[in-house]
Amino acid sequence: LRINERPVHGLNLQQLRSEVAIVPQDPFLFSDSIRNNIAYGDPTADADRVVAAARNAQAYDFITAMPEGFETVVGERGVGLSGGQRQRLTIARALLLESSILVLDDATSSVDTHTERRIQEALRARPNNQTTFIISQRISSVEHANVILVVDQGSVIDRGTHAELITRPGFYQDLYTLQTSHLQEAKSDIAAADTDVP
Repeated sequence: LRINERPVHGLNLQQLRSEVAIVPQDPFLFSDSIRNNIAYGDPTADADRVVAAARNAQAYDFITAMPEGFETVVGERGVGLSGGQRQRLTIARALLLESSILVLDDATSSVDTHTERRIQEALRARPNNQTTFIISQRISSVEHANVILVVDQGSVIDRGTHAELITRPGFYQDLYTLQTSHLQEAKSDIAAADTDVP
């Protein structure tokens, strides 16, 4: 296993950690300003880098709508913010680091699909020498991945691209069918609600 052409066994723990940024499903924020929370991994980051990271994480609009913008102080663990806002701030923190490896562990589970799509576009714009691992139960989170590993009860049971996996009967195809049918039902409910408005 190599990171930027360097064998992992040749890296010390500090070097290895500096190459990896992780966004957990349950994001942790400090009782500090939004700016300092985003720049936690690199306190020397200037305002332009912090703003760029916030934009890529789709957090800029809600941050600037706050009374003190980036200087707004949030409570420990992000008290006062929604789950999606907390997740976007921790994604911004990870993107600011520009690490070789980014691990997203169900990191957009509280984000709506439209916002998630825009975050994914920013992730796909990362340089080719940066790798992103996405762990998710949401098909929309992984459908653009180069390789998808389907894991069931701790074992890899299938692998391939999204286009390949949806054509093969099995766990992934079943999950895709289930999730897309729920999406269509939700759209139908919205359309029905719209028609009921006088």
